[in-house]
Amino acid sequence: MIDLYIPVTINILIFAFLGWIYSLYSNRVTHVDSMWSLFFLITTITLFCTFAPVSYPQQALSLAVLIWSIRLSGYLIIRNWNKGEDSRYEAIRVNNEPGFRYKSFYIIFLFQATLALVISLPIIATFKVFEYNVFTKIGLGLFMVGLLIEAVSDYQLSQFLKKDVKQAVMNRGLWKYSRHPNYFGECLIWWGFYIVSIPAGIWYTVISPLIMTYLLVKFSGADLMESTIISRRVGYKDYINKTSKFIPWPPKK
Repeated sequence: MIDLYIPVTINILIFAFLGWIYSLYSNRVTHVDSMWSLFFLITTITLFCTFAPVSYPQQALSLAVLIWSIRLSGYLIIRNWNKGEDSRYEAIRVNNEPGFRYKSFYIIFLFQATLALVISLPIIATFKVFEYNVFTKIGLGLFMVGLLIEAVSDYQLSQFLKKDVKQAVMNRGLWKYSRHPNYFGECLIWWGFYIVSIPAGIWYTVISPLIMTYLLVKFSGADLMESTIISRRVGYKDYINKTSKFIPWPPKK
């Protein structure tokens, strides 16, 4: 795997550096959210260009990463267009002044690039798999379910936010069954990628979906979001009491 990691690492670090350079111009770092999924697209493109010929599992995974990456990055670009700095990054900025614009290279961009390199393990491992098998089918099936859940829940949320109902709670559609269906869909996507990589026989790739699950539930996902939303949305406490946090489930009466 080391031989595959070297070109991937170089390209991801270059992309992170370019993102940081742009932050010096724009004086904001929110665009790193849109860069996140593109780190994995860069990983996949690098690997795809390294192998010849490319096997069916490699082709299938590459297409899956392309679809997921472009959709998520595009959605975040549109969502954050002409908006100020995200509140999460505002807090990080305040805690790291003076000189945050320069410190952000390693605090924000290098950190995310390093995290992406670790989480890329199943994608890299799949380029050691040369036969289309049952793991490919199950993994890609799980990926498609996760992508559908994530895309639908993102769309439902974006339509809700367009109404500018600042005190209302989004509790319709998929959000009726989970407080964070988009994060749940993302979780399924990464477990799908891992399953595709299983035939490579590299056991430690399981760290990737485990880390993603932790990030989505505890670190930067559901828990972080809910730490502030209770004070901003009247009725969110009642929504918490009735609705599953992560895995979609019928709401309590």
